[in-house]
Amino acid sequence: MLAAIASAWALLLGIALIMLGNGLQGTLLGVRATLEGFGTGTTGLVLTGYFAGFMAGSWIVPRLLAKVGHVRVFAALASSASGAALLHTLFVSPLSWGLIRLVTGFSIAGLYVVAESWLNDAATNKTRGQLLSVYMIIMMGGLGGGQLLMNLYDPLGFELFVLVSVLISFALIPITLSAGRAPAFDAPESIGVRALFRASPLGVGGAFLIGIAHSALFAMGPVYATLIGLAVDRLSFFIAAALLGGLILQWPIGWLSDRFDRRKVIVAIAWVATGAALGAGVGGADSYAALIGLTALLGGTSLPLYSLCGAHTNDHLTPRQMVAASATLVLVSGAGLTLGPSIAALAMGLTGPPGMFWSLAAAHGCVGVYGLYRMVRHDPVPLEKQRRYWPVSLRTSPIVQALALREVRDSRDRDLARWSGW
Repeated sequence: MLAAIASAWALLLGIALIMLGNGLQGTLLGVRATLEGFGTGTTGLVLTGYFAGFMAGSWIVPRLLAKVGHVRVFAALASSASGAALLHTLFVSPLSWGLIRLVTGFSIAGLYVVAESWLNDAATNKTRGQLLSVYMIIMMGGLGGGQLLMNLYDPLGFELFVLVSVLISFALIPITLSAGRAPAFDAPESIGVRALFRASPLGVGGAFLIGIAHSALFAMGPVYATLIGLAVDRLSFFIAAALLGGLILQWPIGWLSDRFDRRKVIVAIAWVATGAALGAGVGGADSYAALIGLTALLGGTSLPLYSLCGAHTNDHLTPRQMVAASATLVLVSGAGLTLGPSIAALAMGLTGPPGMFWSLAAAHGCVGVYGLYRMVRHDPVPLEKQRRYWPVSLRTSPIVQALALREVRDSRDRDLARWSGW
């Protein structure tokens, strides 16, 4: 593990700085938009811009790398993301913030693509699994740490926006100074959404619904917390609790999914997430302890669901189809991500702040119901034919998901070799 970290420490440090800045900015804007009086529905639309830009960046930037080069693309996108953070303090209106969020989402997605392609190039067959594990820990930890930075300054001031800009700018230093030659890179291919849905309806449908849930939680969660009167310190721990829960439960849930019918695990986890969302909606505003505990459980069950849906999809594909399918799942989940904030905002407009949790319960409940329907209609994939689970995030690009799939394939090959040796 230490050798893997040492081989890519600069990349991992740069990624950590990006995650800190991005985590802080996402929460800050939800709080600040509410304090500026944008209105719940308007705020939902503004925050949707990030996810629309992120989806576009995940698809466009890989096609720019061969033409422009990794270092130039990374520098340009980091400068754009850094400058965009400062623009929020100069132009305070829903339209301008929506456009700025679009640029930010595009830039951050591109930064992920470039950093993850360098990570891919740095990984070997021996270190790939270790690097992926460290990368996921840094990603979740950086996002969680970004929430805690909310406590440094008043969200109505300009200082936190400056801090976001500084963190993203500093990410340039370790990555651009340490990265050697530009890695060989091919833009990811994709399978058509219709063809992938025919192969795995639950995997594709679940990825779409989980995209809705994740963006609703992390975009509108700060709005919910502000509306119910949480102080900034309590608000930051509220969002961090969801990320911490996801970090803790990713591997145990994945372990279960490798040993049982994966559809049963998806259904069970989706129903637990539904219950946690309903509980938080009912009692979260009255008890901070209950809100934190239920949000941690919600994040711990919801965040692994995307990886479960991806693994379930791969159970129905050949190894050659899996990498292309990962790119298509990014598109499908990205469509869900763009809808989540507006759906949550609509629910909040109709029922008040708890509407955010009602929308989360509905999304996870639909996953549970659809999973039960698929279990009735079709037999399970035999356990010996299930692919290995590997945790990935909706915030990653097709690059790191392809890297994870290579680790899944190689892990299975190692297991088969071990069994044949016995």
